[in-house]
Amino acid sequence: MGFTQSPPRLENQYVDDRMLRSSLARLLPPPLCERSSGELEHLGELAAGELFTLQQADRVNEPVLTQWDAWGERIDRIELTPLWRRAAGLAAEHGLVATAYDSALGEYARAVQMAKVYLFAASTDMYACPLAMTDGAARTLLTADNRSLIDRAVPRLLSRDPACMWTSGQWMTETTGGSDVGRSETEARCSEDGRWRLWGRKWFTSATTAEMAITLARPVDNPAGSRGLAAFYVETRDAEGRLQGLEVQRLKDKLGTRKVPTAELRLCGVHAIPLAGLDRGTRVIAPMLNVTRLWNSVTALALMRRGIALARVYARQRVVFGARLVDKPLHRTTLGVLQAELEASFQLVFRVVTLLGRVEAGTDADGDVALLRLLTPIVKLLTGKQAVKVLSEVLEAFGGAGYVEDTGLPVLLRDAQVLPIWEGTTNVLSLDVIRALRDSDGLKRLQEEIDRALSGIGDEAWLPLTRMTHAAFDHALAWVSQATPEHLEAGARAFALTLGRATALALLIEHARWEEAVTGDGRAAAAARIFARSGIDLIVDDEEPTSVRRDLEALADDRRHAS
Repeated sequence: MGFTQSPPRLENQYVDDRMLRSSLARLLPPPLCERSSGELEHLGELAAGELFTLQQADRVNEPVLTQWDAWGERIDRIELTPLWRRAAGLAAEHGLVATAYDSALGEYARAVQMAKVYLFAASTDMYACPLAMTDGAARTLLTADNRSLIDRAVPRLLSRDPACMWTSGQWMTETTGGSDVGRSETEARCSEDGRWRLWGRKWFTSATTAEMAITLARPVDNPAGSRGLAAFYVETRDAEGRLQGLEVQRLKDKLGTRKVPTAELRLCGVHAIPLAGLDRGTRVIAPMLNVTRLWNSVTALALMRRGIALARVYARQRVVFGARLVDKPLHRTTLGVLQAELEASFQLVFRVVTLLGRVEAGTDADGDVALLRLLTPIVKLLTGKQAVKVLSEVLEAFGGAGYVEDTGLPVLLRDAQVLPIWEGTTNVLSLDVIRALRDSDGLKRLQEEIDRALSGIGDEAWLPLTRMTHAAFDHALAWVSQATPEHLEAGARAFALTLGRATALALLIEHARWEEAVTGDGRAAAAARIFARSGIDLIVDDEEPTSVRRDLEALADDRRHAS
């Protein structure tokens, strides 16, 4: 019998992750870090063992919609896959949502929660999606301070009992637009009994099996645009478990995230309760968007980490041209660049996680809110793009096996592709970064953040990296202060990515210095040097902006012909 390549097998994903353990040791108080390590190690074992095995066995399964029963009654029942059913129970038991609201953890609740999510997400085929919306719904209800809805829903959203825990949907997208929710056509009508009911079509709903949802609708006679929208709370089923005032038109046939039961919904008079007033609903749901964008970023980290972990194991096993892949300098270089991207992003994301924990616990310092407002869209857009790029390289690292479905590798790239799209595309978020600069002193706070991370560096070995960080940020600062409105929008993506990469490098340097001093481990320092060589400043100064604009317009519209 000929040669058969052994598949890559994972080790405990907590024990095997030096970056995670080192970062938590720095971010958490030692007693809390020690208390948390047992559960995190258990999740790491589940991620590498039971869940990883079930994930492979569940590979071809997808949710199934049954719209009618045998006797012609509409039932719209969605059957989830075995992996998702198991993930639901584990998510409740381990408090993947509840941990963030554990007052005993104080300002560290978000860091502990997101460490769990980071370990859990990659082995559960995007079950993080409904959990993200559940977390966002809980935060939105608490912020709206609607006491009756808080008492009704929040204990269920935060339950650690699988039989009691609710998940929540987030119904915003319509055929009129995704990010442009102001064009929503869903109508809210108040009936004679004073109850509100919603009528319309939601083109893309990602948690259709959830017990509740937060959605936007326009009360009759309200003005057009986002100001005329109100945020509503909806429970999807009656006491017998039947959909009430809702019809599932179809499940979406998507590139990736195929375990997620994404559906088109028709709202046929579903009962709804206003969250906070009857207008400015987009402002009411802002806490939900902030939370789900952070989940998006942590999921990006998790998928990158999973791909790199598998590629490393494979490189130690696979022999080509007389040597293991891991012993080939070019292959080591490729894996090192991917790891550096992950490590820089990890420090940036968990800095935002820490900021959110402080703000929610009320222990934030002056400027934390403005910094959080600026960094939230930055980390989402940066990590979303990185995940696609990194996982494309991961598949290439396996050669032909990376392109074969039953290895379980292609799904990593397909699932990652949703990350730069969901909760705001890269361009939409880049413009959000520009808006954040107008709304607060975020840029000043970001400069202070970079200065804080790089303070006290006297070792000349670090000076080239610190100079590069400051130069990139200073260039961004100069560019944004001089850009015309037209060039500000056209260059917003490069500006936002430069801010993100400069901040990530500063935070990675900060962590690397700590890691070297405390443990003597120099791998984070190596990651910082590699990340810096991959490019930090992405802004290109235009000497002839009018000419550049004409060229871009000509390429954007293929109906035009140069004369």
